[in-house]
Amino acid sequence: MGQGSGIASHPPLQAVIGLGNPGSEYAETRHNAGFWWIDALAHRAGVTLRPDARLKGDVGRLTVAGTSIWLFKPSTYMNHSGQAVAAFAAYYRLDPAALLVVHDELDLAPGTVRLKQGGGHGGHNGLRDITARLGADFLRLRIGIGHPGHRDQVVGYVLHRPSQTERQQIDQAMAQAQAIFPELVAGRMAWAMQRLNTPAPGEPSAGGG
Repeated sequence: MGQGSGIASHPPLQAVIGLGNPGSEYAETRHNAGFWWIDALAHRAGVTLRPDARLKGDVGRLTVAGTSIWLFKPSTYMNHSGQAVAAFAAYYRLDPAALLVVHDELDLAPGTVRLKQGGGHGGHNGLRDITARLGADFLRLRIGIGHPGHRDQVVGYVLHRPSQTERQQIDQAMAQAQAIFPELVAGRMAWAMQRLNTPAPGEPSAGGG
């Protein structure tokens, strides 16, 4: 995806949505990397997300440099993320293009994080359901979890915990994305993409970026 006029005219960020599965049995699994990022962001800001049955998710409000941003974690299972995200966006009258969806990414190695706008779902069931209901114009923060090597192993892989080393790498990548978040809220999308999407020396890679 390019960094042309589409980014220059990007609307101000209104909400950040982390994808994952509810329940303690899934809390530490790779597929919940989006939840991990939201939880870390909320923890740093002292924000508590509270369940909202109407929206089928947990909702919080974060203020960054004078700008208020919604935080949201769907409580539907991953495959039905779009149900909750559509209800959330409709209730608060949010522009889909002003949403940042944070999710695990098989095609990036642990320790890698990338930012993109629009595009396909890449086989990610959460993105597939959101795209079906809201279109594909939303921003995506892709947190690398690596690939098991064969597509038949993907389901078991994403629903298991990463190794301790992998989790440390994922946490470091998430911290990198947290550090540029104020700039993202300020609308400096091209700058944020350049910072996150330019591989550092020795940075791992897996599959397509």
